[in-house]
Amino acid sequence: MNAGKRRAAVFLDRDGVLNRSLLVNGKPHAPRTLAEFELLPGVGDALGELKAAGFALVVTTNQPDVRTGKSNRRDVEAIHDRLKREFPIDAVYACYHVDADGCDCRKPKPGMLIEAARTLELDIAASFMVGDRWRDVGAGRAAGCGTVFIDLGYAEAMPEMPDHVVADLPAAASTILALVRT
Repeated sequence: MNAGKRRAAVFLDRDGVLNRSLLVNGKPHAPRTLAEFELLPGVGDALGELKAAGFALVVTTNQPDVRTGKSNRRDVEAIHDRLKREFPIDAVYACYHVDADGCDCRKPKPGMLIEAARTLELDIAASFMVGDRWRDVGAGRAAGCGTVFIDLGYAEAMPEMPDHVVADLPAAASTILALVRT
């Protein structure tokens, strides 16, 4: 398949974008079990609109709590299975490492996005990364796609400025769809 026929993707962080993050001292944390997993309002409609517009939907999520023993991989994968069952998600890529592991997949490194683009034959330059953390923006920038930041007011610095700032996934979808229509 040549690059002209590749489709664009919307890469989606999981926690804070698709589901509610658990806040501890102003910092977001992933739900550890399916029982703690709560979808955010408007997620289904937003994903449906993006899929209808022809985008591949790819979840790219850092899940270091598996490596540190705070959660187990089976529970994380149960959350991913639910997402794939309920929504038109093409793939889920998860990094189970911590920064000290030095892997290529942990955001802000672009490894998950690049692997998804290769495997799913995606046009990464025509794609967007949507996330609620500086690591998501960094991964999108490093991969060469547009970045949409969902600003949830976390108590953390933003080393790189995103291309667009929105309040939630429905607003991110509207922004992306407006950009591709112009």
